[in-house]
Amino acid sequence: MTTFKRTLFFLTILLSAGMGSTSFAEGAKPQMNSMQQHGMMSHANDGRISLGLPPKMKTHQLMNMRSHLEAIQTIIALMETGDFDKASEVAHEKLGLTEDMKKMCSMFNNDDFRNLGFQFHKSADVLSETLKTKDMSKSLHALRDTMGYCVQCHATFRQ
Repeated sequence: MTTFKRTLFFLTILLSAGMGSTSFAEGAKPQMNSMQQHGMMSHANDGRISLGLPPKMKTHQLMNMRSHLEAIQTIIALMETGDFDKASEVAHEKLGLTEDMKKMCSMFNNDDFRNLGFQFHKSADVLSETLKTKDMSKSLHALRDTMGYCVQCHATFRQ
């Protein structure tokens, strides 16, 4: 197995583990019914902090997070094909701390969530710069750092 394939394999495991850790709150049963899997379960046993967002803002925020996940998937695919320049563009444009992202993050009342969001977006700009070096190892390290903020946020907060 090539180094890239091995790294991609471990990244897939990391993503799966990160999603799994946010899917099963304290005391939740491993086998959830379909209503629980789609976010309709009670949050009584969920120790994460609710952002208390109004429905429209909640929907918008969930769409943004899904967009971030798609951007990460795109970055990985571009890295696989060796298109680090395009991967760098995606990292900055879709994940970086652009003016739009600054405005969006500033709208949240929770200081910890807002600061974590800023850290995530800043790390994506570091990722963008690292990708320009075309160094796979350094780029994967920067991607891991950026995704670490995703895992930390999903472990701490809920919509």
